Amino acid sequence: MIRNPNRPDPLSSFDIELTGTVAERVEQLLTQSINPSLAAHGGYATLVEVREESIAVVTMGGGCQGCAVSAMTLREGIEKAILQRVPEITEVVDATDHDAGQNPFYTEA
Repeated sequence: MIRNPNRPDPLSSFDIELTGTVAERVEQLLTQSINPSLAAHGGYATLVEVREESIAVVTMGGGCQGCAVSAMTLREGIEKAILQRVPEITEVVDATDHDAGQNPFYTEA
């Protein structure tokens, strides 16, 4: 595996102002920055809850549910963005049941 230390931040073009509670700011980030990118692959992420004001619990759906690279999307994209933009959050947990749902392992032809 080769990792590019100079890879661009996919969220750098999104200059949004986050306001409100920790949960509201995570929701705004998901809605305004992350989900538009995931929608290109038929996916989305949803905030389930914020535990102890520091743990964001998210689920992934659509093309992300059951996707082989969903763990990488969560760690390298969603978690990275949340930790950078909402400093109170120290951990992001994936609560997605990747084997269930209407279209797990969905792919576009």
